[in-house]
Amino acid sequence: MEFRINLREREENRLTLPSENEIYDIIIIGGGPAGMTAAVYSLRKGLKTAMITYDIGGQMLETYSIENYMGFRFIEGSGLVNKFSDQIRQFELALLEKSYITSIEKSDKIFFVNTDTGKTYKSKSVIIAAGKSYRKLGVKGESEFTGRGVSYCATCDVPLYKNKRVVVVGGGNSGIEAAIELAKISRYVTVIQRGNKLTADKILLEQFEKFSNKTVLFNSEVTEIFGDDRVRGIHIKVDGEERTIETDGIFVEIGLVPNTGFLKGFLNLNKYGEIIVDEYCRTDVEGLFAAGDITSVPEKQIIVAAGEGAKAALSAYRYLNNL
Repeated sequence: MEFRINLREREENRLTLPSENEIYDIIIIGGGPAGMTAAVYSLRKGLKTAMITYDIGGQMLETYSIENYMGFRFIEGSGLVNKFSDQIRQFELALLEKSYITSIEKSDKIFFVNTDTGKTYKSKSVIIAAGKSYRKLGVKGESEFTGRGVSYCATCDVPLYKNKRVVVVGGGNSGIEAAIELAKISRYVTVIQRGNKLTADKILLEQFEKFSNKTVLFNSEVTEIFGDDRVRGIHIKVDGEERTIETDGIFVEIGLVPNTGFLKGFLNLNKYGEIIVDEYCRTDVEGLFAAGDITSVPEKQIIVAAGEGAKAALSAYRYLNNL
């Protein structure tokens, strides 16, 4: 007997909007790699699933080049987002975009997820995969050139700057780690540090000191990023004096902020504001799971977030079976 896949049916967009009248098996908060992977796994288990997110893609949308995700030697961040998005659209997922969660409540084993639209959605379990937000410089040109010379992910984008001039903003661990990787292949690396000393660990500073193609500007801050089709330079202040630096790219490494503001007082967070989870992605609230960069799990990478999303969905499935 011949078996055929109906490609038209598989490619059809089957998304719907969430309903306040439904009680979902799972509500997933966040549409990054952890959230979308959790959605695929929960939907394949036949669970009635809703996803609430501001955007589909999360931090991947701000990453130009991805060269360490299995299956792709090279793919743009937006391209990988499209791959993930296409996969969830084959299922009957209730998806709400451009919406933030304001709070979560729980009563009689039912979760109430409150949104900034004033609507509340109900479910038997919740997976929080809202990720982190890059701490931004907040200067002119930053948004305009994001993905065109402004990068927030050294792991993803360093290989693009071979034999080029690069600026790194931030003298902490992430900034100096980025500067070290860039110094190995770039023509010249300039580190911009707001304070009067670098705050990275000693071992990193010792490694960084070995390179001759670098300089550090203390008591300095970026005031503007400029260019044409991509970044060409930055305006800075050094000890209050204005200067201009020509550069092919700028790595903003001043930290990440977990998107957990709506959870304070509802569950335990660590000192970094991340959700504390166990090896099953469980939080200290029964039926509430978390995955991806928003959690205490180390190594904030796309592939790690996707794996944690799958694990959270399978843990939620087992929880629902035991209710």
